[in-house]
Order: sequence, then C-alpha cells, then structure tokens
Amino acid sequence: MTLTLYYHPFSSYCQKAVIALYENDTPFTPRHINLGDEAQAAELKRLWPMRKFPVLRDDARNQTVVESSIIVEYLAQHYPGQSQLIPSDPDLAREARFKDRFFDFYIMDQASKAVTDHFRPAGKNDSFGVESAKATLRTAYDVVEKEIAGKTWAVGDQFTMADIAAFPALFYGDFIVPLADGHKNTAAYFERLLKRPSIARTLKEGAQALMQGFPYYDQYRARMARIATSG
Repeated sequence: MTLTLYYHPFSSYCQKAVIALYENDTPFTPRHINLGDEAQAAELKRLWPMRKFPVLRDDARNQTVVESSIIVEYLAQHYPGQSQLIPSDPDLAREARFKDRFFDFYIMDQASKAVTDHFRPAGKNDSFGVESAKATLRTAYDVVEKEIAGKTWAVGDQFTMADIAAFPALFYGDFIVPLADGHKNTAAYFERLLKRPSIARTLKEGAQALMQGFPYYDQYRARMARIATSG
C-alpha cells in the first residue's frame, strides 16, 4: 500500500484522519504509535520532528503529510472517492474549512484542557483554566446549536471535513459539558454522526485502545455500551 498512517486509535485528532480514510475506503497501512515506547517515539520523530501524530506517509508521491486537517485535505485532493470531503462550491468549501477549525479550536482543544488537567502533578492543577475551557465549550455549543438547526450535516446535506472534525470534538466535549443540557439540535446531530459507518468503525477501534487512565473511563464504557445496544 502506498499510504501509511502513523497514529494512535484513541487520539481524537488521529480519528479525524482515520475517518477520512474509511469514508472513501482508501487503502492504507495502519502504524500504531505508542509514545511511551522509545523506539516507536523515535520512529515518529524521524518523520516529524515535533513528534505529534497523526502523520501520513505517501510513498508513491514521496510526501509526508502532518496535522489532521491537512491530511484530510490531502486525501480529498489526491485520493478522492464517493464522499467529497471538500465541497466543490467555493463558499461551501470555505464554510467546511472554517467549521473544521471551529470544532478543533473551540470544542476539542477545550475538552483536551479539561482532560489533561487530571494528569498534572499534585498541586499543579489549573482549576481556573478548566472552568474557562468549560465556559468556552458552552459558548461553542450555543453556536453549533444555532448553525445545525434544519441541517443534516455541518454545511448542509453533504458530509464534509467539518463533520469529521465534529465527531471527536463532540464525543469528548460531551464528557466535560453534556450536550443534553439545553442543546437538543447539537445532541441530535451527534447521534447522526455516531451512525455514520466510517465514524462507527473508527469509534470501535478507539474503544479497543481505551486507556484505563482516561479520567472519564466509566462514562466512556457506558456510552459504548449504549451505542452497542442501540445498534
């Protein structure tokens, strides 16, 4: 296979790249990276000195592509399929790119702040930062609640890179600030995302890689059980 994805299936940003690959049945070789393994971490660093995943290696085109949104763009350009992840209409394309950034910056990054605070050394927690992140999450939910009303997907009837970004953002954000608290349109949108085959497959793989150190471990397991029961 020409494509190799260096990633971890539980990583939210890695999930964006995986969904894009599965959405168009793009063949690739998965390369799971455990940053706690010195050899694997060194392998990733040789590809990308910042030692961040996901990283997509395309041997056929001799390209190494980094950052989740850029990987999705690259796949849409060079490995297109039935799902047009970047709309052909320039205005919709701009909207999809904006919403990809919106979900990353204002939901996923805020959720990450709350999660990583659990791993800070004793006495080094940032309670002010966590509360600020939660406030930003609530504001972002309000924006999504208004924008998604009357739409199937983030920019209308077409599933795009914006929806790919929305899934991990809302999945993890919901643990921090529940969507059910006054955001019924957003909660319904999230349920639609969960039923998307490419997302369901990615979610299953992420659950298999679930780390017991994850602070919302019990909630995660309960959600996965609910999803399995609902089919």
